[in-house]
Parts: sequence; C-alpha cells; structure tokens
Amino acid sequence: MTPAARVQAAIEVLDRIGPDMAAEQALTNWARGARFAGSKDRAAVRDHVYEVMRQRRSVAALGGGGTGRQSMLGLLRLNDVPPEPLFSGEGYGPLPLSVDEQNSGRPPEGVETLDLPDWLAERFAADLGADSEAVARALKSRASVFLRVNSLRCSVQQAIDSLSEEDISVAPHPLSPQALVVVTNARRVAQSEAYQDGWVELQDAASQAVVDLLPLRNGQRVLDYCAGGGGKTLAMAARLDGSVEAFDANPGRLRDLPVRAARAGAAVEIVERCEGLYDLVLCDVPCSGSGAWRRSPEGKWTLTPHKLEAVQGVQAQILRKASHLVRPGGCLAYVTCSVLKSENGDQIKLFMAENAGWELGETRQFLPADGGDGFFVCCLTRL
Repeated sequence: MTPAARVQAAIEVLDRIGPDMAAEQALTNWARGARFAGSKDRAAVRDHVYEVMRQRRSVAALGGGGTGRQSMLGLLRLNDVPPEPLFSGEGYGPLPLSVDEQNSGRPPEGVETLDLPDWLAERFAADLGADSEAVARALKSRASVFLRVNSLRCSVQQAIDSLSEEDISVAPHPLSPQALVVVTNARRVAQSEAYQDGWVELQDAASQAVVDLLPLRNGQRVLDYCAGGGGKTLAMAARLDGSVEAFDANPGRLRDLPVRAARAGAAVEIVERCEGLYDLVLCDVPCSGSGAWRRSPEGKWTLTPHKLEAVQGVQAQILRKASHLVRPGGCLAYVTCSVLKSENGDQIKLFMAENAGWELGETRQFLPADGGDGFFVCCLTRL
C-alpha cells in the first residue's frame, strides 16, 4: 500500500467506529477485507487510527470536523505533514481537498488541547491538581513497550543479550528491577526466542512495580482474585517461586493463562471458587482504565459519569467480597489502572469507614510521568 492508501484506509476505519463498533473490531473487519495489505500496512493503518483517537479534539479542530477524512486531515496538519500529496486521489488515496477543506481548520484552544471530554478535564483538575495537565498530555502520546524479565527462567542480563541477538534493543527501566523498555523493533518481540521460551513477558513497567510493592513471601497462600489475562499472576508466581491461585468472575478471561504459565515455568492454579483464607488477596479490579488510555484511547471518549459510577459500585463490591478471604494478619491489595480519585483513594476511605479491623499499609499512585501507565495500589492488613 502507498502512504496515501494507508491514509484512506484509516479514514474508512475511523468512519466505522461508533456506539455499535469498537475500534479493534473496525480494524479487524478492515484487515479481513484488505487481503492486499501486508503486516506493515496493517500496523501503519492501526497507528493512524490510534493516533487520531488519542488526540481526537485536537485533530477535529485542525481538520474542521470529526469525520474520518477531517480527522486524518487534522492529524497530518498536527504532525506538520503537507496533506496535498496524500489527498491526491492517486494510488488508492483520498480524493483531492476541496477549496473549503483547504481553508478549514484552526489550532485547538483551551481544554481542546488536553484531548479529554469537558467533564473528564474537570475531574482530572479536581483529582490531580497540579499534575492534571501533564497527565492529560502524556495520555496523548503512544505508550512505550515494556517487558518483564522472568526470574524463573533467566537473569535480566541474559534476557538483554538474547533479545540483542535478534536485533531487539532494550534498556532497564527504573520502575522495577525486572522491567525492560523496548528501544527498537518492538514488533519483533512476540516472535523472539526470549519471548517464546518464557524469558520475558509483555507487561507495563508500572504494573510490574505494583507487584513489587506487595508483601509477598515464600510459603504464602496467594490469590489473584481478578486475574484476567494473568500478567500479575505470573509476576507474583515469579516473586514467590511458588504457587498462585487465579480466579476471575469471567472464566473466559483466563483461557490463555495455562499456556502462558507453562511457558514461564510458573506454578499457577486456576480455581473455580475461592475457599478458605489467604495470606494475600490481590484485587486488580475493573476500572475506567484512565491510566492506560495511551494504549486504549477509545476509553476516554466512551466513558460517561454514569458508567464511572457503575464501575465504582463493582469495585466496592469486589473489595468487600475479597476481604472475607483474607486471614488475620494477611494482606488485601487493591489495584486499579486508573488516575481518578473516586476509583482509588475514595474507595479505600469508603471501605475503611464501613469495615473495622483493617490497617492501611503501602499505598502509591503511579502516574504516566513515572514512565509507565497510571496505576494505584493500596495494601490493607487485616488485624
């Protein structure tokens, strides 16, 4: 595909995204019908679409509107790329710009530059204070690719050397001793020998740092109560060099975990029900995902106050249920990938007010400025 054809494909995908079709589905449907598109073409179209979604208000202002065509026009202007050579109608590219389109657009102003809905911009300001604008602007950029070195299989240096042999350049990251940031050839990681042999796992650096803060010790009985794909399950198993039980209210989310655990050499037991008491229960609860909107930017445009209130209700319910699984002296760890106070500190305050016999422990809010995604972690000890 020519660069112009990639722009046209991104226009078509953007126009399909809406209440009845998520971005991933729109991209998948396009790729299925575009047999002529190679892997580099699909990656380029995906990058266009996600770059627009991270900066939707800015590109709409610069492009004169919110259609796929206007958004791609605005994105090119935002990146100081002359649009006329790509909007030429040649090489399966978009039709030439009309006079109105050539004269359309303006620089984004005020809250538009934060690329958040108005209500979320207000919430960011209230919750994050002086950090609010920096966080909002960080969420407009593409996230780095991070790896977790699996200490059950190799050392950090062995992982670095193995990846280097396949021309994948990585560097240690300060958020976690096992974290590596991919510097070049990130798209080769999944096919690398280090990945295939379980030496490294794809995991955000702040997500790794969350596990580092958990009071894990060998011999503990540990439960990942909202295990999902199992990234933190595997990280805990590596720290413990022992077994971790994994549970999820939606068992389908766990379907890939046995294969991942076998590859990593991690002792993971998937359980259908949680019985008895545990030394540590991790609740990585469903949330707005606001700390990870660089990776899933669609979330900031589909979240509403009503949806946020609903997910907060789910969080509180999970925290209450999981608390009954913690033995005296054990830890209840509450985690979100959110930067919103109502999902983080406010939930802990509510739980502590309604439940006696708990002591507040290690608590930290990670922000994108720390280098990874936005995460919140709070460790509560049952007295």
